Order: sequence, then C-alpha cells, then structure tokens
Amino acid sequence: MAAAASISTAFLPLHKPTKDFKSFIPTSQTPKFFTKIKPAALAVKSAAKEHDVIHVQGIDFTDGEIEREVEGGKEVQLISGFGGSEGRLSFEGGFSSAPAGSSGSGGGGGGGGSQVVEGDKLIDRAINATIVLAAGTFGITKLLTIDYDYWHGWTIFEILRYAPQHNWSAYEEALKENPLLAKMMISGVVYSIGDWIAQCCEGKPLLEFDRTRMFRSGLVGFSLHGSLSHYYYYFCEELFPFQDWWVVPVKVAFDQTAWAAVWNSIYYVVVGLLRFESPVTIFSELKTTFWPMLTAGWKLWPFAHIITYGVVPLEQRLLWVDCVELIWVTILSTISNEKSEARISDAPIDPNSSSSFDPSEE
Repeated sequence: MAAAASISTAFLPLHKPTKDFKSFIPTSQTPKFFTKIKPAALAVKSAAKEHDVIHVQGIDFTDGEIEREVEGGKEVQLISGFGGSEGRLSFEGGFSSAPAGSSGSGGGGGGGGSQVVEGDKLIDRAINATIVLAAGTFGITKLLTIDYDYWHGWTIFEILRYAPQHNWSAYEEALKENPLLAKMMISGVVYSIGDWIAQCCEGKPLLEFDRTRMFRSGLVGFSLHGSLSHYYYYFCEELFPFQDWWVVPVKVAFDQTAWAAVWNSIYYVVVGLLRFESPVTIFSELKTTFWPMLTAGWKLWPFAHIITYGVVPLEQRLLWVDCVELIWVTILSTISNEKSEARISDAPIDPNSSSSFDPSEE
C-alpha cells in the first residue's frame, strides 16, 4: 500500500488548478473556431477538452479586458489582451485576424498596388490631356479659319478683327438652315464644359476629371436641353404674346417655377439612369434635392432672364442662356453627383473572410 501511495503521488499533475476560466465559457455552447487554425492550435484545443480548461498563451489577462458581443442572438464573451493589439480571443471563435497592413508581405503588396494606381493615373491623365487638346485645337481652328478661302495676304490683325464677325454670321446661317441641330450642339458643348468645371471645383486636378461623367452631362445637354429649350422658348412666346413691360417678370416667374422644376427633374433623372441607378434610388434622392436645386436657381436665373426675355431676340435666347448655363451646370452637376458619389464611398465593404474552419469537421 505504501508503494502504491508513493506511485500515485509521483504522478500528481504539476499545474495549478484553474477555477476562474470556466466561468467565462458559455456552458450551453461548444467552443468553435471560425478562422484558420494551425496544428498547434488543434493541440491546444484537444488539451483543453482533456483538462476542461482553455490555455491561453501570449495574453496578459491583467492588462486585458473582457468584452461582450451579441452575434446571431447569442451572447459571446471576448477577451482582448494588451489593448487588443495582440489579437483578440473569442471563446466562440479564434483570434481575430490582424490587419493586412501589419504584415511584412502586406507592406510589399501595398507598394506594388500604389505603383499600379500611379500608372493608372498617368494613363488617365494622358487620355484626358489628349481629349482636351484635340477638342481645343478643333474649336480654335474652326473659329480662326472661318475665312480660309480668301484670307491669303491678310495680316494677323485683320484675321483677328474679322474672325469674330464672320463666325457670328456663320452661326446665324446655321440657325437658318437647321436651328435645332445648331442649338443642340451648343448645349452639348456647354454641358460638357460645365461638368468639367464642376469637377475642378470639387477638387479634382484639371487633367484627372471623370470622362464618363463629363460625357453623360454633355449627352443630356445635346439630346435634351438643346431640343427642349428650343421648343420651350417658342411655347413661352405663344403663351405670353404681349409686348408690355409686365410680360417680362411674368415670363421670368413662369420660367423659374414650371420650366425650372421640369428641367431640373429631367436632368437629375436622366443622369441617374445613365449611371445605371435604380429608379427607386433616383426618385428618393430627387425628393431630397428637388427643393435645393430649385431655390439655388432663384439666386442666378431671375437676373439673367431679365435680359433673356427683355433684350435678347427669340432665336438668340438659347445662346445667351447657354453662356449662363456654364455656371448653372456646375451647380446642377455637383448636386446630381455628390449624393451618388457619397453613397458609393460609404457603401459597406463586404469583408472577404478567410476560409472558415471547424475542427469538428475533421
């Protein structure tokens, strides 16, 4: 008996019994690891099953804190050590994965990614610069070569003197031949330039503008603003055919209520459809931006339209309005795009969690 007693005392466990760890474990749940577990972690889990405790290595419980979270309707207790900087242990899961940027390989990957981004920016700048240079060269050439058939022998002073006058004559001829197409082209150019100005006002460099966004605005100006405005000004003259002085403020009031509300809504809806947004999203945001867009126009257009309806002839009104539109399209484009861009930037990123691993499946 003495020999048996000595043998049993020789194989007593050498570790101190732990009585507080069990209180942290939900008795109704089985510990489950969701992140990748290395073989060493499997050994720890098997040892925990044998001794009915979980050995935590590398966590200082004196400096850590106990947190509670609710996941899927179940209360989960978490223990984080060293302020959470060393990872977080969950008795419902494993250690939370470290940030990608903290690893050495992640830093190398970030460097490669930044080089790719810089390369993309250079390509975008080159394409944008080509577009701006080509459009500017074409416009200036068309304006300065209006008299190319008979300007031989002219001095530079004579070319600069007569070019504006002859360009105006060519514009009037285009209005007589095809007034609708001429006005559509002018509105398309104005709406493209206006969106470019809006992007620059938002902080983008001159050659890093969004080409797709500028094309959308120009397409709306060409296909809708030029044509609809052409017919609207004729309709307004038929609606108010009087020549008295009081007709001008009446036309301005009608323009800034009925027509402004209709056109602002058309622009917002069509640009949203060209961005492939859902109709529900478009109309919900239109409700919130309708009144700000309308009241913003009241700070600009009443003063401009006193000239529009009081001084400018009917055929030339859209040209004058398009000159003012350079300011208004900047406002319209900013209001129309800021909510969409904010929604894209604030969209929650679905974390691509590392492959879930359950040791019980093995």
